[in-house]
Amino acid sequence: MARRLDYSARYPLHTTKELYAALSSRDYWDARMAEMRKYSPGNEVANLAAGDSGIEVELHHVLPREMLPEIAQAVMRKDMIITRKETYGPFDAEEVTGKYSAAIPAGPGSLGGTIRLFPTDTGCTMRFSSEAKVFIPMVGPRLEQLMLVNLVDLFRAEAEFTVQWLDDHHPTS
Repeated sequence: MARRLDYSARYPLHTTKELYAALSSRDYWDARMAEMRKYSPGNEVANLAAGDSGIEVELHHVLPREMLPEIAQAVMRKDMIITRKETYGPFDAEEVTGKYSAAIPAGPGSLGGTIRLFPTDTGCTMRFSSEAKVFIPMVGPRLEQLMLVNLVDLFRAEAEFTVQWLDDHHPTS
């Protein structure tokens, strides 16, 4: 049985257009991956395609085995390599929808969900609706919960970076 979680990142003082422009920018993604190296050493942008039809980005995260919790080390025998893909539809001032997935080679489960970017009275919000599923009896539910808790921490760190990046690149008056 899969576990689900919603997380909203709020961007006060910044528009959906500004955030979408950042998501379209290689400079933004490279800077974000550099920031995320503070938490795990192997992060890189593998691919970015942005145009009129939307945005597609592929990220690689490498987590050394010794950084994993014991329960995950019992399943993973070497460093965890996560391929994360995010896609966003074309820009629309009312709402941009997308999806994301995270895959681990020979991993015992799946992680993914939908993304909604929409305006608010004070700026904009990006909402992630996630689902984690682990196909290992007995420990599956614990690993699913662990994945979602860590995912919230990751989303929070990425959102904090993004607010700072937007403040630096799109200062409000």
